[in-house]
Amino acid sequence: MTNYLTRMARYNQWMNRRLYDKVQLLPADEIAKDRGDFFGSILGTLNHILVADLFWLRRFSSSQQCKDALAPMREMTMPSSLRDVLFNDIQILRSKREEMDALILNFSATWNEEMLASPIRYRNMAGEKHQQPLGALLQHLFNHQTHHRGQVTTLLFQGGIDPEATDLLVMMMEENLSI
Repeated sequence: MTNYLTRMARYNQWMNRRLYDKVQLLPADEIAKDRGDFFGSILGTLNHILVADLFWLRRFSSSQQCKDALAPMREMTMPSSLRDVLFNDIQILRSKREEMDALILNFSATWNEEMLASPIRYRNMAGEKHQQPLGALLQHLFNHQTHHRGQVTTLLFQGGIDPEATDLLVMMMEENLSI
């Protein structure tokens, strides 16, 4: 599972860079335009992805096995809701996204099978207690991002921008070409 999740951390960073490149082809008012999406706009959806990552990484950082790798999380201001818009400026949002992706990638360098099997205890947004292995929660983190990036690609199409290939396989082929 370690290899798979590490690949997903790389894909996460790779795809977010590509997506933000495409989003920034639109004017700011089009990025913030309410398109009837669950989070309203491209900007709202991209903020949601970052907000969810903040919540998950803070939960992970409270565990003994993750606290050192995720020490920067202790200094980050936490949102109050999954619908919070933290940044209205796409440049600032992109910068924060890049910081988060770098943190996730650095965190991935610490993973091993034992760590991924270890339980993470946390409370969900309703305050209910839960426990799942770190590896399963990381799968959720990456799947959540992929889901919402898919929504953004639809919103980009609506705005007249072709997001181009978003497949993990494309990144894997690019990695093989660079070896």
